Amino acid sequence: MEPGEYEKMHAVEERMWWYRGLHANLLGQLSRHARPDAAILDAGCGTGGFLKRLNRNATGLDYAELAARLARAKSGRPVTVGSINDLPFAAGTFAAVVSADVLAQEGVDEGRALKEIHRCLAPSGIVLLNLPAYAWLASDHDRRVHQPRRYTSRGLVRLLAEAGFRAIFTTYWNTILFPLMVIRRLLLPGGPGDVRLMPAPVEALFRAAVGLESRLIARGVPLPFGGSVLAVGVKDG
Repeated sequence: MEPGEYEKMHAVEERMWWYRGLHANLLGQLSRHARPDAAILDAGCGTGGFLKRLNRNATGLDYAELAARLARAKSGRPVTVGSINDLPFAAGTFAAVVSADVLAQEGVDEGRALKEIHRCLAPSGIVLLNLPAYAWLASDHDRRVHQPRRYTSRGLVRLLAEAGFRAIFTTYWNTILFPLMVIRRLLLPGGPGDVRLMPAPVEALFRAAVGLESRLIARGVPLPFGGSVLAVGVKDG
């Protein structure tokens, strides 16, 4: 990811509607599937907005030194600089690994990364993934953040199985606003980037939309389509 994109993320991730929806969805699944005091790895923690919301046993990892430095300052948690392809942690260290929009990144070997996550999880540990949905939605934003891949729920379940995980929950989200996303990306390309605050009334409306979805997803209700796909897998044994 370009350094400028990290700076944009750092500036808005605690206020922007999309990040708030993402964080709510991830926290909802951790609440369903992990203990409150679980040792958690945020693998690809970016600038630390989500890491800040995790328990005191959480650790961050990011490939970029700039992101790691910003994440340490923002979250107060330890953050290691390293690659998700070769996690610098001992086998069985974590009860849960969260990775948001990292497998899609250029330079990430998705199969190898998932096997590394599997290695670092304790038995019955969970992996929680969020990824961009649908290859046909690729846009200027994907190119700016060096994100050449997008996913479907079925494809993500297959990837998890190949790495030794059993998928226990999958859903799309950003469903209500999906038609606007399609128009913006396919019919009105170019313009300002996606990582930015909207005018206050629009932010409030968009937050309400993803907030409604987050409440459904937290109860285990899967949504049929959307701009992102979320999956939970468990390491059996």
